[in-house]
Amino acid sequence: MTESIARKRVLHIPAGAGRAYQMGGISSFFLADGAETDDSYSISEWWLEAGERGPGAHQHEANDDIFYVIEGVMTFLAGEEKFDAAKGAFLRVPAGVLHDFENNSAARAGVLNISFPGGFEQDMPAIVDWFKVNRPVAG
Repeated sequence: MTESIARKRVLHIPAGAGRAYQMGGISSFFLADGAETDDSYSISEWWLEAGERGPGAHQHEANDDIFYVIEGVMTFLAGEEKFDAAKGAFLRVPAGVLHDFENNSAARAGVLNISFPGGFEQDMPAIVDWFKVNRPVAG
């Protein structure tokens, strides 16, 4: 199997760039996915304002998720365990495991997410539309 030409090129995304999605107090920026990675992985940043609920408990049947906290403190649900994770913390959630993240702190928090295989980003327009109607209330 040969890699695509896109996977052989260097990909540089400047700080603050990427495909942006706004969901109230949640912002996501997709940096590499789809054609750029041959759907082998997806990399995104997720930023939650202070006290902001996350996407809600969910699971991905086909994707493992890696989370790395890049700023602040995120509260994670992974399976039946709930815990706080500060800047520098790492978490791997295998496919099929219920998970969520939220910001229960008084400061903005961010997490880098790597999802593999890729393809998750294709759901983002529908997720944004869902948040317009069903946005979880902070608190």
